[in-house]
Amino acid sequence: MTDEFYIRRCLCLAKLAHQKVKTNPQVGAVLVYKDRIIGEGYHQIYGGPHAEVNAINSVAPDDKALIKDATLYVSLEPCCIHGKTPACSDLILKHGIKKVVISCTDPNPKVSGNSLALLKQKGVNITNGVLEEEGLRLIKPFKTQLKGLPYLSLKWAKSKDHYIGRKDQSVWLSNELSKVYAHKLRSINDGILIGATTAVQDNPQLNTRKHPGSSPTRIVIDRSLKTPNTHHLYDGKMPTIFITDQKRDSSENLRFISIDFEAKDFINQLLKVLFKAGIYRLLIEGGATTLRHFIRSGHWDEAHIIQTNKLLTTGIKSPLVHGTLEEKIDLNQDEIFKLINKDV
Repeated sequence: MTDEFYIRRCLCLAKLAHQKVKTNPQVGAVLVYKDRIIGEGYHQIYGGPHAEVNAINSVAPDDKALIKDATLYVSLEPCCIHGKTPACSDLILKHGIKKVVISCTDPNPKVSGNSLALLKQKGVNITNGVLEEEGLRLIKPFKTQLKGLPYLSLKWAKSKDHYIGRKDQSVWLSNELSKVYAHKLRSINDGILIGATTAVQDNPQLNTRKHPGSSPTRIVIDRSLKTPNTHHLYDGKMPTIFITDQKRDSSENLRFISIDFEAKDFINQLLKVLFKAGIYRLLIEGGATTLRHFIRSGHWDEAHIIQTNKLLTTGIKSPLVHGTLEEKIDLNQDEIFKLINKDV
């Protein structure tokens, strides 16, 4: 087996955490002795043990003596600072591990390269940069969150002739499988945001009824609070935030946050407010005007565009976004294009 094989396993393990690590990075670790995995783990939840700790703790009693002669593979540079948990570099030295292979360096200035330098100084053999591009892609949300901003995903469906909908009319374009995909996206985000026009016109529930997982906090940009209080967004079943310039008292599961709609950096201001409210991963679902505002701001990180085979002939034109194609999924005549913004 190669270093790439074991690092790829680390990356797969890391992804199991989804958004449960909040503002921490997703990390996976594997302990290998003579081409046999003797332990593996991942950072499962914010504030919990790191991947290296879980990997070492998973080693069977009969294999404990092999740890010092095993190679530790980690998708991210082990930490060297004491935060909510002890430093992983200390744990590596404590167990006498002599070889560590990682995918990429930690972008956190408090760690970046310092842990590797410390381990090298203590005689640990370090290999860095194995599947580095994939490793960096995995921690992209973490890099965004280091700036105090949520990791931002865009999602919309468009017709074959590139319309997103019709004015003053609710139009469903995607098929059932694509709807499941969309609800899966919701389940791995902390918040889901729409504009007031979509809220009024579609009366959406914005939950994960078609896919297992927690529903995100519902967020509506509604400056004048024109969404009827008879709509689902006021039902109190899920945490809901209205972004407005109106004064309104908040209650359980229903918050009203006032911000300056005239500010030149409105989007940046909004994202910082949501980050402080615990929205570390944010999904923007529409409508077209709201999506365009975020695209123009340049703050988006990834886009999920559902290309359907339906024709509208007229209507609201689909937003345009330029990014790098990372994945294309075929779902029963719907095509989903996942784009990455390389400029952030």
